Amino acid sequence: MKENIVLITGGAGGIGQAAAKAFLDDGDSVVLVDLKEEALQTAKENLGNDNITIITADVTKEEDVKNYVDETVSQHGRIDIFLNNAGINGPYENITELEKSQFDLIMNINTTGVFLGMKYVIKQMESQGAGSIVNTASNVAYIGSAGMAGYIASKHAVAGLTKTAALEVASNKIRVNAVAPAAIDTEMLADIRNNLSPGEPEKSGEALKQGIPFGRYGTPEEVAKVIKFLSSEDASFVTGSIYNVDGGMQAD
Repeated sequence: MKENIVLITGGAGGIGQAAAKAFLDDGDSVVLVDLKEEALQTAKENLGNDNITIITADVTKEEDVKNYVDETVSQHGRIDIFLNNAGINGPYENITELEKSQFDLIMNINTTGVFLGMKYVIKQMESQGAGSIVNTASNVAYIGSAGMAGYIASKHAVAGLTKTAALEVASNKIRVNAVAPAAIDTEMLADIRNNLSPGEPEKSGEALKQGIPFGRYGTPEEVAKVIKFLSSEDASFVTGSIYNVDGGMQAD
């Protein structure tokens, strides 16, 4: 089986680590990118695998993005799979209360970071003549949700970028898809629960579960399995798609 070179932004987070483990278990080499080196070192220790490279980068800065792509290619020669995963949820505030600086930060990380990642990874994949990109969207790419204007807007944008990029690179044998997770048991979900009911996360947690047809949270590992499928040759005729991983929430 061919060894893939897998580049993952947001690599220190729950979904990033779960995806990294899934690829590492198949014998692939993984490059983890995140903002803080300490978090990356912890992720590498958690994963316990020698086939990991870590790179610190701010995904909102074009030079940092170009650097993590160049470093990956310098060390491994190519990028076969790109999980464009870095993101934040931001504060829970109505539009009238949300500071522009907070809105800008969410959009810069969640949308500009995805755009810049694709910009430089696509150039590399075009030179290779192949590649697979999976962006991390969200179930809120389809809906509105009071108090989450920045996050909602950013994930709608990720869905649009995914479809647009897929059309632009289809002739170059590059596939671009997205996963749309919801209520996944990660630190981000814990933040959302705390924002919804400060000091009483259990209260908002139960309310969230009631809105999930499966009646439970998803796991990062369940998202990772969909990412692996979309990245693989099993999905060779799949591009421009957004795959829900949400326990049936979009079907309700």
